[in-house]
Amino acid sequence: MRAEVILVRHARSTLPRPGGPNEYRRPLTEEGLAQAERLITDLADVEPSLIASSPYLRAVQTVEPFARALGMPVRTGHDLREWDSGIAPSPDFVRHYIESWANPHHARPGAESLHQLTARATAVLTSLAREHQDEPVVIGSHGTFVSRALLGFGVDSVNHSFVHAMPMPAIYRLRFTDRGVEITGPGL
Repeated sequence: MRAEVILVRHARSTLPRPGGPNEYRRPLTEEGLAQAERLITDLADVEPSLIASSPYLRAVQTVEPFARALGMPVRTGHDLREWDSGIAPSPDFVRHYIESWANPHHARPGAESLHQLTARATAVLTSLAREHQDEPVVIGSHGTFVSRALLGFGVDSVNHSFVHAMPMPAIYRLRFTDRGVEITGPGL
């Protein structure tokens, strides 16, 4: 199999806050909207067969300018969403997040473990690669989703510090070959 999946971590978004927009409705900031426009240039060498995104607004808004420039729609997919952590916006969020990375099989009630996210991310990305062989696919997504996908495809250096240092936006290119998945991007 030969395929390329280009993961785009969303641009700068508003911060989560109690009583604020939920994860599905949290938008990009003005800076983030400008960053999304610049992705048109950053991805100028890509002629995708599909532009897909997490259904979360900030991910869709990140890839929309690129899709509009190509006259393509953005297809959203529930399996491309960010980690369903079960952690509410609170001062304890960072502590809970770090604990989750230390114990990736742990899931909060009604939520998803990081191990489950890794399985979901690698499965959906592998499926898209198979569906679009020899045609690049661009996907708007999220830091934890991208990180767990990279980990699932063999990048052992990924941890919570990697996610914290990941730029907004960030572009990771996953090239699926018969020998495995070759990955390039910031921090690798």
